Amino acid sequence: MALEAALDQVVAKAIADERIVGAVLIVRKDGQLLYEKAHGLADREAGRAMATDAIFRLSSLTKPVVAATILALVDGGKMGVSDLATAYLPDFRPRLADGSTPDISIHQLLTHTSGLGSLDILTAAETAAGVNKWHLGTDEILRRLADLPLLFTPGTAWSYGASIDVLAVIAGQLVGGTSEDAIRKYVTDPLRMSDTRFGVTDRTRLAAAYADAPTGAELMGDLHSVPNNWGGLTTYDPGRIFDALAFQAGGGGMAGSGGDFMTLLETLRTGGGAILKPETARLGMQDQTPQLEFAQQPGWKFSYFGAWVDDPALGGTPAPRGTNRWGGIYGHNWFIDPVNELTVVSMSNTGLEGSDGAYVAEVRNAIYAALG
Repeated sequence: MALEAALDQVVAKAIADERIVGAVLIVRKDGQLLYEKAHGLADREAGRAMATDAIFRLSSLTKPVVAATILALVDGGKMGVSDLATAYLPDFRPRLADGSTPDISIHQLLTHTSGLGSLDILTAAETAAGVNKWHLGTDEILRRLADLPLLFTPGTAWSYGASIDVLAVIAGQLVGGTSEDAIRKYVTDPLRMSDTRFGVTDRTRLAAAYADAPTGAELMGDLHSVPNNWGGLTTYDPGRIFDALAFQAGGGGMAGSGGDFMTLLETLRTGGGAILKPETARLGMQDQTPQLEFAQQPGWKFSYFGAWVDDPALGGTPAPRGTNRWGGIYGHNWFIDPVNELTVVSMSNTGLEGSDGAYVAEVRNAIYAALG
């Protein structure tokens, strides 16, 4: 009851303050469901209440889905984490600023240490003309990405870029189909994650997308930009999820439900279930960037699935060392705490508050305080 009351209060305040419009929260400990509730509105303008089976634009929650797919391919002997990207994409050879062409490994793509930047691949003229980069086609997108200079020598630093998009293309090629074909074969179908697709399986359950605004969360328009915590703008493209012709972006192109995502996280926490060997699941959740002092911020490094707590005090978290966490810019956050056998999925329909705002720490701190 302490946990329920604490989380109810946190979500109610965030909604009353108009920082988020609606939310789904799921907490499991020792495999047991401790909390699963929907709060607020899925669609404020239509007056539709949030439901626990609501579908959200997953944004970066897509990344651990793809990472699990890659590791399943590794388990199946189809590839290795030490393999070079060129073994699968011979023409994908990005250069450093000095013109040299370094090797990029699957491991470096999984850990965002490849040196690849964002998928900012349109020219200024194309952007002004409204060209849709998601319609350029896979080959052209990869060609343009490879033409961008690497940010650093692979393996020497960390940067959140297009690495997982490249991995999703490789996965699709290895099954002789699309990225979604590979994801379904190796992850979502075995786990019965029927809502998780590069598209919306049931539009009546799709949560509307809202963004931070000075007067409270506002409904997103297409190509909606908001200031972020990193000194720039985060630009959303909420209509892309309806576009069947869009590039299947492994870094953030899927939709899915909180329940589906909890299934994936619990499968990883408990040893890989039907998709991964136990040793592979454990490997995926370990620190994979020991050569870097900090992968994202002080106290954190990176696993194959997300940020990895190295020093809780320095990282400003009550979660113990070894905890994995990440989120998605449409308003989501998650963590797996193997020490306490605790898994949390926090879905909201408001970015960036639900992914990178005060709400994230409020939910996390309430859980740890209530569970002691």
